[in-house]
Amino acid sequence: MDAIERVFREQRTRMLAALTRVLGDMELAEDSLQDALAQALRSWSEVPDDPMAWLLTVARNRAIDRIRRARRAPREPAVAAWEHSEERLLNVGDERLSLIFTCCHPALSLEARVALTLQAVAGLTAAQIGRAFLVPESTMAQRLVRAKRKIKHAGIAFAVPADHQLPERLSAVLAVVYLVYTQGYTAADHTLADEAIRLGKLIATLMPSEPEAHGLLALMLLQNSRRDARRTRSGDLVLLEDQDRSLWDASQIAEGIGILDRALSRRAPGPYQLQAAIAAVHSQAARPQDTDWLQIAALYTELVTRQPTPVVRLNLAVAVAMADGPAKGLEMLDSIAGLEKFHLMHSARADLLRRLGSTEEAAESYRVALSLATEDSDRRFLSSRLTELETPSS
Repeated sequence: MDAIERVFREQRTRMLAALTRVLGDMELAEDSLQDALAQALRSWSEVPDDPMAWLLTVARNRAIDRIRRARRAPREPAVAAWEHSEERLLNVGDERLSLIFTCCHPALSLEARVALTLQAVAGLTAAQIGRAFLVPESTMAQRLVRAKRKIKHAGIAFAVPADHQLPERLSAVLAVVYLVYTQGYTAADHTLADEAIRLGKLIATLMPSEPEAHGLLALMLLQNSRRDARRTRSGDLVLLEDQDRSLWDASQIAEGIGILDRALSRRAPGPYQLQAAIAAVHSQAARPQDTDWLQIAALYTELVTRQPTPVVRLNLAVAVAMADGPAKGLEMLDSIAGLEKFHLMHSARADLLRRLGSTEEAAESYRVALSLATEDSDRRFLSSRLTELETPSS
């Protein structure tokens, strides 16, 4: 039983990709693959010499059976072609990249891309994905079915995009993976963050010449290295400067920096590589006071030129405050528009005002941040900071 499950777990994505290409129907491919697994659990006394070939052959046969049972013109050319598809099916290469690009096709909504990638590529169930996104299993299952049927009915090609489309499409794929990671990074359950890193490693392996794919993987590893230090056992938030750095995962830091160095050697820096470089600078500081804030501010300045969002400008203002003093950072922060409803904007402003000795203004900014924060841990942190300001020092 363990051997069967191990084979299926290790080869599932590859088999699903091969079946989807041949059958042209992801929903049918998944159902048929599950049928093959059930057949293997019933009949295998030991693992065959080529278990993937066995499972693919059975899955293909089950797909044909399903079509015939559904009375879908059993002798139509497509079905007849499947009956002779065994050699083509078994001789395919690794088509997981085509599967990833299909799941992340821009014709699908962002939430559908995320859910479909987690199920088809990462192998999570509808129940697992539903729990991660706080929706019932039935809702997530319906969302997945709709996404697969849209791929089928819209005739979305199961293929890696042409070279002229690749930059835009790869960017969308990486954005989905990073969204999965950020969703999981702040959660108590680490499943999504771990799956995002696994997806990132798969994409980096399949696209070895794409530096941004490696930049994203390095970024996730470096951020993840601080996961155990980011919260107390009771779930309270611990700021970077207050974290116990002995809890940082040294192996993930080394792996992330190694991947980042190889990506940067291609001399095509992009937003993920720059963010990974910032995370790497933090990870190399043995103590908070050792942090090279000048370098971090320079990296954020470069990032703003490529990704001029209000949040990136906020991070730049904070870095400048650390490098050149809170007054300069506050001046930059107060020039940013579009973050009036973002609690971290007001929290950062409060911190700079506190460091400048403007206690009343700092307290007011903490109150605004508190009114906007939705996570319990963020609210506890902001409340504690506000209490510190409002409590007269002895």
